[in-house]
Amino acid sequence: MIRGLVFDLDDTLCDDTRSYHAAALEAARALALEHSVDPEALKDAYIREADGFWQRLTPAELGKSTVSLRERMWAAALADLGITDHAAPRRAADLYNASRRGNLALFPNVDEQLERWRASYRLALLTNGFSETHREKIALLEIEPYFDAILIADEVGMVKPDPRVFLHACERIGTTPAQTVMVGDRYDRDIVGAIEAGLRTIWVNVRGEPLPQGRPSPDAVIGEIAALDAELARWPA
Repeated sequence: MIRGLVFDLDDTLCDDTRSYHAAALEAARALALEHSVDPEALKDAYIREADGFWQRLTPAELGKSTVSLRERMWAAALADLGITDHAAPRRAADLYNASRRGNLALFPNVDEQLERWRASYRLALLTNGFSETHREKIALLEIEPYFDAILIADEVGMVKPDPRVFLHACERIGTTPAQTVMVGDRYDRDIVGAIEAGLRTIWVNVRGEPLPQGRPSPDAVIGEIAALDAELARWPA
């Protein structure tokens, strides 16, 4: 019997890739005009820096200011294109942050799905985010009321795929791992640790990635969050 659902946020419930790519391009265009560089090249350089940061995220990075982290990412991206203007990273970060707020959106009908799931399950949100940005993001998306617990890496001091953070999510919503399904888009962050912690897992494989060879399989793979109901119907609530 399934009693709890634990959701990742970015690219699981909301279209994070679209929103941050759009924000990066908007900031890059403004800086490119000022420094005569290709805006697409600057955007790509920033995305490489940002993606690398999140892939390497460890508890040692938690608690730091996301403002300074974003400036650092933009500074590295600008340096890749030969721009050493000391004021440019802060300006780029400010432009990026403003655009990001305006580009956030849930995937279609997620709010309606959350309303249905809330009636049948205990729900937790588990994200490798920073309180400074993700509390604002959750408020802008207006999803906090759907969840019985919200766990942000920066606040709990643990980072997915650490199995302990999945166990902590179960404790917060009052379910056992065997009664709980982890739903997320990143195999290496959301699925592996949840399997090790004893949760059932549904991989929302929005990027169409192959299952890593020799690694444990999730209980189900879907291409978008809209397909989750059909998989949950296999297990009684």
